[in-house]
Amino acid sequence: MSIYDVTAISVQDYRVRARRKLPQFLFDYVDGGANAERTAALNETDFGRFRLKQHVMHDVSSVDTATTLAGEDAAMPVALAPVGMAGMYARRGEAQAAKAAERTGIPFTTSTVGICPVEEIQSATSRPFWFQLYMMRDRDFVLEMLARAQAAGCRNLVFTVDLPVAGMRLRDYRNGMLGGGWRGALSKLVQLATSPAWVVDVGLHGKPHNFGNLSHKVANPNDLNAYKAFVDSQFDPTVTWKDIGWLRDHWQGKILIKGVMEVDDARAAADAGADAVVVSNHGGRQLDGIASSISKLPAVATELGDRIEIYMDGGVRSGIDVVKAVALGARGVLIGRPWIYALAVRGEQGVVDLLDVFRREIATAMALIGVTRLEDITPELIEH
Repeated sequence: MSIYDVTAISVQDYRVRARRKLPQFLFDYVDGGANAERTAALNETDFGRFRLKQHVMHDVSSVDTATTLAGEDAAMPVALAPVGMAGMYARRGEAQAAKAAERTGIPFTTSTVGICPVEEIQSATSRPFWFQLYMMRDRDFVLEMLARAQAAGCRNLVFTVDLPVAGMRLRDYRNGMLGGGWRGALSKLVQLATSPAWVVDVGLHGKPHNFGNLSHKVANPNDLNAYKAFVDSQFDPTVTWKDIGWLRDHWQGKILIKGVMEVDDARAAADAGADAVVVSNHGGRQLDGIASSISKLPAVATELGDRIEIYMDGGVRSGIDVVKAVALGARGVLIGRPWIYALAVRGEQGVVDLLDVFRREIATAMALIGVTRLEDITPELIEH
């Protein structure tokens, strides 16, 4: 561990250090967005459009950041979002992150395309975690994954609806992660040679490097290209809101619909039986040139906040951002890139430390706007 790792505090600190530590293709995969990445940038900068109102001379000697998220107690209104291939950013990364979330007292969401299977995460933790699902063409396989998730103790299902096809993430082509033939393979070898710490920690000691929930569906479980081909072939562009009813019939817990940006889609999700929606543009990784998540949150929350729980993700980089999202109607936020950066730099402890900074930032902001409970953070406390 270097002195640079010890002094990492903010998301940006961890991002800079993760960039130094990771092979470029892996850093670009999580850091990049679709096309020119304008929407990914807006997700962050649009938080600056909203300003908190500071109120003084209130008794804020006892600030409580605790809440419930999808029916589960949480130490703050934050959950770890699903991130594909998280186990490539630190040794058995999903298990480490789930342990960090458990230590912090917030939910962890594992991805359909995580490296660690749900059973491994279950064995590493005692707190129930959330499971993220893509609807696949093979409905029997979907039922199998739902059964495995339920057997692993998952009570909340995060169903991603904004990926009927994969977005154009140009960084992945430039760095050789996608396509490129022998030139791409050579480029990745060069990148690996410049990341010796990652090669030892993850490359050598983090095996197996396959998508644990899908390993029995791919002929060669050690070939990530084969996994990508399988997943791409399974994305189902025919899925409609009617399929949510089918999903509702087969899942006994709560369903959070992730990837909603417009009020009419949020209403359709609620009508289809969803318990919550996540206002999200997939971190700007799908369709470039659309609005930021935070700019779309108020309308969705105003229209549907009395029917279902409203969450958001995209661009959250601090506890102050969390407070702004709550003021605009979110029950809580999901963070993705921040925890991956911290995981890549310092593993489980890095995620714990970053989340502690988030919690302290939330508590400090609450005190300085004159409230002690999350339910007192209302739209009247924000201006734009």
